[in-house]
Order: sequence, then structure tokens, then C-alpha cells
Amino acid sequence: QVRVACLAILCSVSVNGVAALHARLLTAGLFKDFYELWPEKFNNKTNGVTPRRWVAHANHGMSALISEKIGPDWIHDYGNISRLQEFVTDKVFAARWRAVKQENKGRLAELVKASCNVDFDTSALFDVQVKRIHEYKRQLLNILHVIHLYDRIKRGDTEHWTNRCVLIGGKAAPGYVLAKNIIKLANNVADMINNDPEVANLLKFAFIPNYGVSKMEVICPGTDLSEQISTAGKEASGTGNMKFMMNGAVTIGTYDGANIEILDAVGESGFFLFGLKAEEVIAERAVYDPRHLVEHDEDLKRVMHLLQCGHFNPFEVGIFDELIDSLLNPQDPWLTLADFRSYVDAQERVSHAYQDQDAWTAMSIHNTASSGFFSTDRTIQEYNDDIWKL
Repeated sequence: QVRVACLAILCSVSVNGVAALHARLLTAGLFKDFYELWPEKFNNKTNGVTPRRWVAHANHGMSALISEKIGPDWIHDYGNISRLQEFVTDKVFAARWRAVKQENKGRLAELVKASCNVDFDTSALFDVQVKRIHEYKRQLLNILHVIHLYDRIKRGDTEHWTNRCVLIGGKAAPGYVLAKNIIKLANNVADMINNDPEVANLLKFAFIPNYGVSKMEVICPGTDLSEQISTAGKEASGTGNMKFMMNGAVTIGTYDGANIEILDAVGESGFFLFGLKAEEVIAERAVYDPRHLVEHDEDLKRVMHLLQCGHFNPFEVGIFDELIDSLLNPQDPWLTLADFRSYVDAQERVSHAYQDQDAWTAMSIHNTASSGFFSTDRTIQEYNDDIWKL
């Protein structure tokens, strides 16, 4: 056998992770022996995205507003975006920021209507997860939360409710059967929710087909809540999280990948953190008992009952059995049910926060103003300064 990763490390001048946690996990685990041989080879270069594409091009309204306040230099020197911090508490600026966000949500609602034939109310919280469909990215956890919200509505538990429109998008590898099943479940749940008159505008759910960059340019500016909910220790970095942040979305996420740097940038008050950390995930695997979690959490028990009784697949008996078995398997490497309670509680904090539109808008502006670190210009400059030396 030729172990290509090992050969690459042997032959390379420099080996880098793409987020702080990623680099640490590589040197402490997967490539620990190589790190002990050549610690000077290993370093971190946190990913970035280009603000020219993902803000200036994708979000004309917000870009014009920013340039009016701090000048246009931020487009070519994104570190200048931090000057936006002085307007976080400016009520006139916040009102204009909100108006731009509403326009962007209108564009996204039109896209959802055209692609899914689902009506999104732009006054509702736009809750979005778009990325490759994979078990570790845990679209399944998101769907479980949607089912939980649906169950609450059906039981009349809607006191202090926040209307929510949930959007999931992404593509699965052609042979990845379980990922295809996740897409199927999302669509079945969406059909049930969107056609139930009792649910009305309290909750909408859509899976957008044929997700790609052109759609992301509409999705990103119109998002209120960015879902970055991978199992801790599994996401190398992520760049969607950065695109959403630049466009003023607030993140709900695990302590994973570049989420950690986003949390460091915005602080705990500007980020909805939940779930096990990478070291806790390792410890939990040794004792993980998902059936015990179901038995001792009434909300989770009701969600699993709706799945197991075929509520969302009355004419497709057994179609989701493999998915259900994966959730209840003590060997589930993604520990989806372990984070359910923490995720639901964090989402409840999101709902309460969104009801105070002044505070939410301040969080949104603060997220954009704190996103300067996540430009590709900074990433490439670090590569050049530390590795290429051109």
C-alpha cells in the first residue's frame, strides 16, 4: 500500500489545517507521529471567502449601505469592515439595515416559491442550512427540530411563538443512500407541514432542489439564522458559515471548525452555541445510549414516535427505517441524539431573541462588522508570509 497522506506529509515543506481546531486535531491525533518528528512543518491557515463575491456582488443593498457609512475601501481591504461596529447601536442605521434585510428576504422568498412552491412569510425568522448532505453535517438534527416544532403546534403549545421558515439545501454523493434518505425525509416532512392548515404561517419548511452557487447568492443575504451544526471534531473548517456571517446572519452552531473562530470574533452574545465539544464527543462515544436519551426526554420521545409510526410516510411503509436505526444505534458516530436537547434549548433562545428586533438587528450588524478575519485576502496573505514567501 501507498498511504498518500503520509507521503504528502513526508514530501511537503509545510502542512496546514484549515481552522484552529482542525490543525489541533491533526497534530494531536491523525498525524501525531509526524508532528513529533517535524513540529516545524505543521501550522494553521483558517479558510476565508471573498467579500467581493459574497457581499459586494451578492448583496448590493447592504454593500451600498456599508459604503455610504464607512466608504468603499472595505471591498478591497476587508479588515476595514470593523469600522461598522460604531453603528451597531445607531437606530437610524439599524432601521435601514433591517429594510435591506427585508428586501433580501423577499428575493429569497421568491426563489423558494419558484423552486418549491412554498410561501415564506418575510416577517418570520428565516432559518437556513445549505451545504453538502452528509450525516456529520447533521441535516437530520435540523429535521428533528422541525418535527419538534410541528409537534408543538399540533399540541397547541404555541405561547410566545416565533414564526419560522426553515430552508435546507444541498447535494448528496450519487451512491450515498442514507444521505438520499435524509433528502427524502426532509421533503416528506415539508409536504406534511406545508399542507396542514393548523400549522399555517407558524412554520414553513422547504428543501430547495439543485442547490448551487447562484442560489447561494440569493440565499445568503436573505438568511437570519445560519445553521452550522456538525458533530464537533468533524468539520475541517466550513466556508458557508463565513458567507452567512458576512451577510449579517447570526450563527447557531457547535464548537467545531471555523465556528470556533466566529464565536471568538463575535463573542457569546452574538452566537448561539450548543452541543458537545470535540473532547466530549470522544468521551460520550464510550457510554452513548440513544434509547436512554429518548426514554428520558419527552420532546425527543414524541419526535421519534412520529418517525417510527410512519406519520410522515403513511404510503411508503418502512422507507425511513434505516435512518431511524442509525439514530438509535449506540455506535452512531455522529451522536445526533446526544445533542438534541441542547440544540432544542438553543433554538428556543433564538426564538426569544428574534422577538426583540432591535437586539437582533444589532447582533446582525455586529456579525458583519466582526467578519473581517474571514476574507480570503487574509488567508492568502498568511500562506504567502509563512509558506510561499513570494
